[in-house]
This record gives sequence, C-alpha cells and structure tokens, in this order.
Amino acid sequence: MKILILGSGGREHALAWKISQDSSKPQIFCAPGNAGTASLGTNLAIGVMEFDKIVPWCVENKPDLVVVGPEAPLCAGLADKLEAIGTKVFGPSEAAARLEGSKIFSKDFMEAAGVPTAKSASFSSTDCARALEYVCEHGAPIVVKADGLAAGKGVTVAMTVADAEQAVCAALEGKVFGKAGNKILIEEFLDGPEASILALIDGEHVVMLASAQDHKRVNDGDKGPNTGGMGAYSPAPCVTDDMLAIIREQVFKRTLRELKKRGIVYKGVLYAGLMLTPKGVKVLEFNCRFGDPEIQAILARWDGDILPALFATVDGTLSENLVRWKYETSVCVVMAAGGYPGSYKQGDVITGIPDAEKIPGVNVFHAGTKLDADGRILTAGGRVLGVTALGATVRLSTDRAYEVCGKIHFDNAHYRRDIAWRALAAKSK
Repeated sequence: MKILILGSGGREHALAWKISQDSSKPQIFCAPGNAGTASLGTNLAIGVMEFDKIVPWCVENKPDLVVVGPEAPLCAGLADKLEAIGTKVFGPSEAAARLEGSKIFSKDFMEAAGVPTAKSASFSSTDCARALEYVCEHGAPIVVKADGLAAGKGVTVAMTVADAEQAVCAALEGKVFGKAGNKILIEEFLDGPEASILALIDGEHVVMLASAQDHKRVNDGDKGPNTGGMGAYSPAPCVTDDMLAIIREQVFKRTLRELKKRGIVYKGVLYAGLMLTPKGVKVLEFNCRFGDPEIQAILARWDGDILPALFATVDGTLSENLVRWKYETSVCVVMAAGGYPGSYKQGDVITGIPDAEKIPGVNVFHAGTKLDADGRILTAGGRVLGVTALGATVRLSTDRAYEVCGKIHFDNAHYRRDIAWRALAAKSK
C-alpha cells in the first residue's frame, strides 16, 4: 500500500509517524517532507502547490491514498484534480475548502447555518475609511482578520482602537498580507478560553476527535503577536462531555446540513476554533485540514490504526468505532527560531534530537527542518520542532516535554515555558 502525504511541517511528520505504525505497513511518500519524514519514508522534491508534478506522479505511481496536509492546495482545488484522475484523496474539494479560504464566506455560511459565532462586518480595499469608522464606532478590544489565507498570521486581536486602525490600514492599504488582505473581517472580541475541536466528515457522518487547546501567542502568559501555534495539549479540561454534545450539534451537524443544502460534499477533517464564552460556544474560525500543532498532541493519543478512519472518510463509510483514544494526556511544545513570527534565520545546526527521543513517551516532530549534504539536521522554518510527550497526567507529560526541550539545541531557539498552563491550573483547583 502506498500513501502520499503532502506538506513539510510538523503536522505532516506527525501524520507520517502515525501512518507508519499502521498494521498494514504502508509505503510512505512525502512531498516535499522534511528531515523527520525522511526517516519514515521517501521525500519527493515536489512542492505542495506544484500540481503539474503532483498529478503526473499520482498517475504513474498510483498511491492508494493522498493525504493533503496544508490548506493552500486544498483551497486551490487539488482534491478535485486528484479525484478527476481516480486517486483517493483525504481532503475537501475547493468548494468545501472555502470555509477556510475565505473568512467572509465562512462567516456568511455560519450565519446561514445557525452556527454560533461573533458579530462582524466585512470591508474591501476601497472601504478603508468605512472600516476605520466601524472600529471607532465599536471600540476596542476588537479583532481584525484578513479574508484569505495568511499562514495563520492574518488575525490581529487589537486591545486598543489605535492597534485596530493600524491593522486595518496595514491590510487594506499596506498590503501586508497581499491578496489575502484585499478584504478584511472586523469582529467583536470574545472573551473566554479557546478550544480546538476537530471532526472527520465523510459527507454524511461526523466523528469527533479528541479535544485540544492551542497557544497562539508567541510569549509566555499569552503575550506578543499571534503565531501559527506555539504549543498544544490534549484533552482540554474545559471541554466537558456535555459541551462536546453541544458542539457536535450546534457546530458540526449544522455545518454539515448547510453544506448539503448547498450541494457541497465535504470529505476530510473539519477544524473548529472555538471560544468558550459565558454566553456559550462561539466559532472563531473553520479550518479544512488538521490543525498544527494540535494534531501532534491528538495523534499521540490515537489508539490503534489511523488508515481505516482516513479511508472510511473518503469512502463515505465513517463510524465511531474507527476512532479510539488513550487515556493519557499529551503536550506539544513548539521550539521556534528566534524572531518568529517575524524575520528569523535559517540553516542553523540542530543537536540533541537522538538523545531526546530516548525518553519514553516522547516524539520530536520536525516542523521546519532539512538535511544538509553531511546528513546534519538544520533549521528551515519559523516553527522548527514540535516536542510532544505522553503521560499519565498533564503534569507528567508537560515535565517530560520540557525535559526534552532542554536536551535539544540550535541558535536562538525560543519556546514558551507555560504550555498547558490552563490544564495545570484546572488540575490544581
């Protein structure tokens, strides 16, 4: 059996790791992959947006399944192109991926579906003055979002009117997000803990995955700019069984009904970023792929084979019995390059990974790495590694993850020291 995984980050390394453990013993290919995936299969010199190379490779090599990691190729219609040549692909169509590809479309969709979400208004590049008036009228804190894909960096949580005005002008006039910021969404600020809930959807059925909680801000205490994610843990204590039932009905079921109403077949994973407010669950955003780093923490807890669930998602035969969870808690700490999410250096040598991986219950997932001609592991991105540990308690898994971080070294490495602080605080209470 051949499995092709598209992507080069920590999400794709975690997927390759989990799939490699499958009882079917599949042959794994990663395009383009990273230094971590190279040890699990064959890396291909093909970028995720090089459709003119991906499609011919699939025609020639006939993979049994293609798992698309990042959002950009999904939003550009890769799943449609692969299905057209008869290749099974885990990931939604271009029409379904608009739930992530356009925040304005997603907001309009949620309102039509009755999915609880924040109040908002949208503005184009010709509406900058009107957008600034809206900010002044509603005050701060307030949230400014680029409409399109911005690699997880298109959201500004502005605590002052001045910060909001700067974010509006930077997107609409400064073009800091390129075409992704030609339109923006300005939302009311929601207060409360965040949670990440993912579900597999096969067009008809919804199977929820384990809860997780991400840490978006770059520094301890949730300070500093938003990033693609500085760490995650699973499960999230704030998401109770009763709350999961509400999320299933009000978020995923309503979304599926609206998709079907519009004639859109969704097959893949749907990620709901949620705010647990005093007035109930509110959806902050939808993603059409596995969250990163959430999936690293989630996959560490997946009990048994994953491929049957992925194939069932594509084939329309999804059922609850295909997904089981270990009782342990998992924690993922992201080790980033100094300066991230701003400018950062690449090409620094990483040491200590082999010794770190000897610690039981630990996986070091590569997010931004590459191999040089001498086989050394080098930094090649902003988020470099996702140190993921499994433990009987959140304290044990957290301590284990940070023990590993202390054994790995590269120049100007930066990581938060308070990942899972909410779970630890809840446990102490």
